[in-house]
Amino acid sequence: MSEVTETVPPKAPPGGQIAPISVGDWFITLIITAIPLIGFIMLFVWGFGSSTHPSKANWAKATLLLFVVAFVLFFMFSFIFGIAFMASGY
Repeated sequence: MSEVTETVPPKAPPGGQIAPISVGDWFITLIITAIPLIGFIMLFVWGFGSSTHPSKANWAKATLLLFVVAFVLFFMFSFIFGIAFMASGY
């Protein structure tokens, strides 16, 4: 017989509240995200992983969204100023 396993989200402690993330955990999180490629990959792991604390998951998703907005704005301004530079004759 084959056994089926399911991923179960973490249960909230009695009272319905999840314990907050400690300052030390946030400090380690910020250090990990400062590592160029590893930090970017970890944002996806934390943002879309099933065992991540909800606060950290929301923070990771918001950070990824901020990266997307910055990326789009960078290329939009580069395109606009690139055309203006080419049109100026330099």
